[in-house]
Amino acid sequence: MALVNDHFLKLPNNYLFSDVAKKVNAFKATHPKARVITLGIGDVTQPLCPAVVEAIHRAADELAQQSTFRGYGPEQGYDFLREAILKNDFLPRGIHLDMSEIFVNDGSKSDTGNIQELIRWDNSIGVTDPIYPVYIDSNVMIGRAGVMEEGRWSNVIYMPCTAENGFVPQIPERRVDVIYLCYPNNPTGMTLTKDELRHWVNYALHNDALIFFDAAYEAYIQDDRIPHSIYEIRGARKCAIEFHSYSKTAGFTGVRCGYTVVPKEVTAATLGGERISLNHLWLRRQSTKFNGTSYISQRAAEAVYTPEGKRQVRQTIDYYMQNAHKMLSALRALGCEVYGGEHAPYLWLKTPGGTGSWQFFEEMLYGAHVVCTPGVGFGPAGEGYVRLTAFGRHDETAEALQRLEKWMG
Repeated sequence: MALVNDHFLKLPNNYLFSDVAKKVNAFKATHPKARVITLGIGDVTQPLCPAVVEAIHRAADELAQQSTFRGYGPEQGYDFLREAILKNDFLPRGIHLDMSEIFVNDGSKSDTGNIQELIRWDNSIGVTDPIYPVYIDSNVMIGRAGVMEEGRWSNVIYMPCTAENGFVPQIPERRVDVIYLCYPNNPTGMTLTKDELRHWVNYALHNDALIFFDAAYEAYIQDDRIPHSIYEIRGARKCAIEFHSYSKTAGFTGVRCGYTVVPKEVTAATLGGERISLNHLWLRRQSTKFNGTSYISQRAAEAVYTPEGKRQVRQTIDYYMQNAHKMLSALRALGCEVYGGEHAPYLWLKTPGGTGSWQFFEEMLYGAHVVCTPGVGFGPAGEGYVRLTAFGRHDETAEALQRLEKWMG
């Protein structure tokens, strides 16, 4: 008899964004004349920039010719893209990496979920709260998170990020083996200074811990004093693995491409005390379970780093940040307590009067026909908040703000 992995049965019945979609679809079914505007799920709306589109066409034409056709590519990624990543994302910040430390993927969601396979099931994990659900759910699937008790996983160490502590996670009182950090943060939109991030690197070095650092939104940072990479902090190469994505940077949510940095210095121990390189293990894992990102997607990503690509991608990011700044200004004018939106495409709105996150989600949907994401879906500390995204079109974002002003005003 085949037995199911019963850790999967511990997961909530639906992924957060599936629950949101289900409720929105139910509303549309009962209100067919209502035009719903979503400020909830973080999908992009602007088309791929011309430099990327041209690269996709060229790559497709190559695959149509016998002389330039390509089959399986290297699991770690083509050299042309990894070289572009090193020269453009890291060297300008004084970060020196080896090409063998770059692993191209089909989007950072895959790797942030899969990276936990490299460590034993009984390692302790610490997460900022609220947090992107994939981090915890992937640990639930292997049995590392324990059981759900009153909205919290029993074996997860939560580090609340609240208005009271400026949304800066505090070093936990007990030792943690693995720490998940995401900055600029999804969902709060907040950032860490170099000094604040240095505290975490020092903690990891002193406690022989690992940091999984998700930098998916670093391109939205408007102030260069804010770190774009954890490797800007001395010593991070010995304790941190970093994840990057082109999804929100260049609109690749449908193209699928990103990359993970696993420095050769990052190690974990066996029970016998031997130190094992996680770079080597990750290469072995990817070679076994992953056939590489498509050639077309990697050529598209390479185009992001051309002079034209950089300029065009920056225009798209500026487009979304214009939405964010307008949303931040309008909501504060309504007397709302709202955070983020300055260095990230997310805004974190405190629900008025202590209203629950899901209740406020439904009130906004039915009252203004505008979709948000309930904050409690990102963790216990998210209760009483909702997340709004700036990825909409200008016209729809402006209309959504007018509706919210009328509804809340």
